[in-house]
Amino acid sequence: MIPISRRQALLAAAALPLAPAILSRPAEARAEMQGKSLNLFNRVRLGSFEVTTLLAGTRTVEKPTEIFGLNATAEDFAAASAAAFIPTDKAQFFFTPTLVNTGAELVLFDTGLSAEGMGAALAAAGISPDQVDAVVLTHMHGDHIGGLMGTDGTTPFYPNARYVTGAVEHNHWSAAGNEGFDKNVKPLNDKMAFLDDGGSPAPGITAMMAPGHTPGHLAFVLESGDQRLAITADAANHYVWSLQYPDWEAKFDADKAMAAATRKSLFGMIAADRIPFIGYHMPFPGMGFVEAQGSGFRYVPLSYQMMLEG
Repeated sequence: MIPISRRQALLAAAALPLAPAILSRPAEARAEMQGKSLNLFNRVRLGSFEVTTLLAGTRTVEKPTEIFGLNATAEDFAAASAAAFIPTDKAQFFFTPTLVNTGAELVLFDTGLSAEGMGAALAAAGISPDQVDAVVLTHMHGDHIGGLMGTDGTTPFYPNARYVTGAVEHNHWSAAGNEGFDKNVKPLNDKMAFLDDGGSPAPGITAMMAPGHTPGHLAFVLESGDQRLAITADAANHYVWSLQYPDWEAKFDADKAMAAATRKSLFGMIAADRIPFIGYHMPFPGMGFVEAQGSGFRYVPLSYQMMLEG
């Protein structure tokens, strides 16, 4: 028991008549609520490169069980979600292009859903579209090519850029009769260069075939000095429902068996080499590590690893 002095007791008794008045007084906020915060870019160093992830858009999506884990039982999906402290009725989607400053060029990987979203993220990062030297497309889904054209829908949003993509991917969509491809990519064909597995869009950047999500889907490895980082695009689209359970099928994977095999091989390499990666749909800023765990991978979000000096 904590002893109370006579003086403390007298002060407490004197305050009692005032207590009802204080408690009945309406609460007054000192400032207006500002709403949720939303950072549009995150920048780190990789050797002599600067790597900036750009939040080109985010939205809440309902019924994620209709998108992920199509071959999982409801019980398994619920258990995996509960263990990760996430709900099963809603998910937050992120759309995260990556900008790499090699010191010689600004190289942009993918372009988001729209020019408006990309413009806002680039402006927040202190970059204008006319500064981008190269635009690299990992694949041709609409949320990766939607920001190629400006707000008028016909003028290239990156007027000074050259364009690079996978030959297999481009050939597939050229023959597919796809409206988004025909509107956004086809007008740029004269400025387009094509890569195969092992090709390089710029010094220090190497393409890796990572098919399944689409026929010619590409991942990339950045290397500067003794540091490496992988850009995995849509090889895995959720940090639990894709990475932890790579055999779980996802709605938007064109070849689901091949996509699962790619997840295992690509993230197996990333885990074994202990290098960071950027996933287009990972929780922003979209960067983290993976550790092999059971038949899948444990996702470890980036903290301060790439902020350390020296």
